[in-house]
Amino acid sequence: MTPAENAAHFRQRVEEIKAVYPDSRSAIMGALHLAQREHGGWLPPEALEEVAEAMELTPAYVQSVASFYDMYQLEPVGRHTVEVCTNLSCALAGAQSVVDAFEQELGVRAGETTEDGAVTFRIVECAGGCGSAPVVVVDHRYREPVRAEDVQEIVEELRG
Repeated sequence: MTPAENAAHFRQRVEEIKAVYPDSRSAIMGALHLAQREHGGWLPPEALEEVAEAMELTPAYVQSVASFYDMYQLEPVGRHTVEVCTNLSCALAGAQSVVDAFEQELGVRAGETTEDGAVTFRIVECAGGCGSAPVVVVDHRYREPVRAEDVQEIVEELRG
């Protein structure tokens, strides 16, 4: 597809999402998810502009929504993502030792991507799995509960 055809197709898909909601602004999260998928797992500035245009919103408003939620990536990410929840329940169940183990095993700090581009490691505020804390989300799939001693195996699976 040409860039113009891609843009028209994106706008059409956003219109379909908007049609589901009584207030079309409510479709912004679906539009951001769509744009993130189409831009390789993250939202570069041009993706935010595409969403703003398709949603008939300002780029600043779109940026504010995208920057508020953990599920939107405003920087390039690795082929895999590992997210450790550090909210209260997970923290009390040992999330910091899990974070430390991932940093050690991956050789990066939270918020960074490994040098080979394989894994982006992040801390998230809440993954919603408080009953089986600590929660680790690997490529959008929950692992719960995870202990520090489980980290090496998880990283081997990602690199394997």
